[in-house]
Amino acid sequence: MTEHRQPRLALTASSLRWSCIAMILVGLIPAHAQTSKQSDSGGQGVTFDRVIAVVNRQTILASDLEVEMQISVLDPTGNLKEKETAPQALDRLISRTLIQQQIQQEYVPAAQPTPTEIAARLQDVRKDLPACIRADCESDEGWNKFLAQHDLTPGGVENYVRNRMEILSFIEARFRQGIRISPEDIETYYRETLLPQYPAGQTIPPLPQVSARIEEILLQQRVNELFSSWLANLRKQGQVEVLDPALQTNADAGDGATKE
Repeated sequence: MTEHRQPRLALTASSLRWSCIAMILVGLIPAHAQTSKQSDSGGQGVTFDRVIAVVNRQTILASDLEVEMQISVLDPTGNLKEKETAPQALDRLISRTLIQQQIQQEYVPAAQPTPTEIAARLQDVRKDLPACIRADCESDEGWNKFLAQHDLTPGGVENYVRNRMEILSFIEARFRQGIRISPEDIETYYRETLLPQYPAGQTIPPLPQVSARIEEILLQQRVNELFSSWLANLRKQGQVEVLDPALQTNADAGDGATKE
């Protein structure tokens, strides 16, 4: 007997928001937040760190990249079967640095999430994170083991969640205002995208029942389109130099990156 599953309404608003913009919001740890590794020699610490990229005169260190790759396990859109490469992580660091610089220039205050909101989002991470599927992260014991396995701390993860929420708040405030979804847009999505998902003979929800969800999905799609275009312009206009040839990607040559 064939089981007919209820078609999903594409993506829920929250999953769309987190998945489409998540690729540049993984770490969200301030530059140089990690202490450089040291080796004792004659009782004196010797710092081993180096600048690997410069974004509009702001440096990115090798230690920043280490942190980025370490905390990328918290990316809800991550592919468990494919290990992220250092150039991919650096590319995300560069994009996020440009965004944070622009936020400072525009003086757009990001809404500060409350401790309750942070705790709720953290619970979502523990429940929905792909890497937590077999780790029982919903239990405190499983979560603590997961953090230890990936060399993460509760404070570092909380900081990740807080900063991610702040930047998402900026993106929503910066790009969502003024977007209008017409009844025609909603009806077109319903007719051309939603209805074809239903097998013959299965009950189809009427448009009024799903119109609010469709409107939210279309809003998030528009936000992501505007955000993507804005970010592409930032990269084109910015001065980006990757100093380590091993970390360069094909995008570096076509991004409008320049050397000073």
